[in-house]
Amino acid sequence: QVQFVESGGGLVQPGGSLRLSCAASGSIFSIYHMGWYRQAPGKQREHVASATTGGSTYYADSVKGRFTISRDDAKNTVYLQMNSLKPEDTAVYYCNNVPPGSWGQGTQVTVSS
Repeated sequence: QVQFVESGGGLVQPGGSLRLSCAASGSIFSIYHMGWYRQAPGKQREHVASATTGGSTYYADSVKGRFTISRDDAKNTVYLQMNSLKPEDTAVYYCNNVPPGSWGQGTQVTVSS
């Protein structure tokens, strides 16, 4: 059973930055594509970024140019650097495999002045 522990969320003003981290355990991390997902209140969970085992990345149009995903297979950790944050980025952020399995608790990101 793979487990994910997300951290790094918080309250930030519009235009600010946050770096999310996700530690994975219970599997061979390096063989899985990894992704970040988010769920805003009243909305469906959406896939915002991925980092494949081959080093390719994917970004949703809504975050392209502002968010950067990276992974450290030696540490079983995936990161999401978020810059130029907007109020519409407010959500609970989750990491998971691509495609996703069981979900962790997520980390809350709130962008507000």
